[in-house]
Amino acid sequence: MKKLLLPALFLFFGISAGAQNKEWTLQECVEYALENNISVRQSELDVELSEIEISDAVGNLLPRLNASASNSWNTGLTQNVTTGILQTQTTRNFSAGATASMNLFDGLRNVKQLQLAKMSRLASEYSLEKMKDDITLFVANSYLQVLFNKESLKVIEAQHEITLEQLERVQELVNAGSLPKGDLLEIKATAANEEQRMIVAANNVRISLIALAQTLLIKDYENFDIAERDYEVFGNEVIEVPVSQVIANAEEERYEVKVAQANLEMAKKEKEIAKGAYYPSLGAFFNYNTRESGANRILAGGQDPNEPYRQIGIVQSTQEAVVAPNFVTEVGNPLPFFEQLENNDGISYGLQLNVPIFNGFSTRNAVKRREVNILRSEYQLEQAKLDLEANVYQAYTDAKGALKAYEASLVALEAQTLAFEYATERYNVGLTNAFDFSQAKFNFENAQSEVVRTKYEYIFNLKVLELYFGVPVTELKF
Repeated sequence: MKKLLLPALFLFFGISAGAQNKEWTLQECVEYALENNISVRQSELDVELSEIEISDAVGNLLPRLNASASNSWNTGLTQNVTTGILQTQTTRNFSAGATASMNLFDGLRNVKQLQLAKMSRLASEYSLEKMKDDITLFVANSYLQVLFNKESLKVIEAQHEITLEQLERVQELVNAGSLPKGDLLEIKATAANEEQRMIVAANNVRISLIALAQTLLIKDYENFDIAERDYEVFGNEVIEVPVSQVIANAEEERYEVKVAQANLEMAKKEKEIAKGAYYPSLGAFFNYNTRESGANRILAGGQDPNEPYRQIGIVQSTQEAVVAPNFVTEVGNPLPFFEQLENNDGISYGLQLNVPIFNGFSTRNAVKRREVNILRSEYQLEQAKLDLEANVYQAYTDAKGALKAYEASLVALEAQTLAFEYATERYNVGLTNAFDFSQAKFNFENAQSEVVRTKYEYIFNLKVLELYFGVPVTELKF
């Protein structure tokens, strides 16, 4: 049953691999991740927002211009806008105006706000680059994990081929009575164990491929696969560099420190902006306005020739009538729309000075808060340098240790290869039993697996160290 299950399993993986549209290289995976990763996209949005903040800051340095217009109807006792007399009427009134203003001096806060916006953009760009570095390492680690799992599967498959050859040979010798049946059972047990391990190894390959696809936001898990190639170990020069120089390069090149430094500069600039509120502010304004009305206008006026006077009251003591001139007016149609606008326009302009005297300690407290933020940013910068130094030491130690482990695994593989060849020769002539042969083969397989593991571990740790040394992501060689 197992002999049928195993070929079927590998046939499935073979069909799946044959049906894929593309085999991804590490460089393609990194480039795709940098273009599509959600975290990278969010960091790119932060850069776009910082560009908008710069535009806002530039806009604060420019004059403001606003226009307004109004058209209304009034019914009832209202003032005639032409005569100034209250009367019951229905009138339409139109008014329009434009106002221009400009901040001439505000303690240089607008200028410094522009400088702060540019610093914020730089900090966002640093954060974006740091995010790209992190994503690159994460993708590289996932990619190398897939390669390691595939190489491990190949090691087990190669050993299984040897086991199957030995199984066939031992079967013939047992049938001929040259070897005991126990040797055959030992070889069968070894073959069964290898089949089980191949299934687990194939499953590990599939799981690591799915994990890499998820990192790249690729949903077609079944058809996703990587291009298999032998990644060589090279670029050991950075390990020979003194760790103090690696730390110095990291402090100059790494974005963790650059972001912290940018945040400190921004905190200092925010304090300068807050202190600008201590100074007076001076602004200029200019206003133009005009109006038009649909009410009738007075054409002429004078005393009524037919009734020049009219009684307006009676003197109580004498009962004499009190009279006043009886004026009559002649009302005509309103002037044309644009003629009224021209006749009724006017302008106003001037300067406005605001002097801060007492504002409930708000300005002083704002400055003090900015001073606290400066101290916090200084601590964060110092912590970033300490963390970076610790990370560099860790990466340097890991790379050195991984190199030694890789070199030791090569020596061990050479020794285990000779031991396995010797055990095979002895087993073929009947000088050792199947158990001892299986142990020698198992040790040989472990040595091969250890070479694969230490190789990819060293490659990854070396790339981490190169990043700290200042090698750009685009120039990392795998």
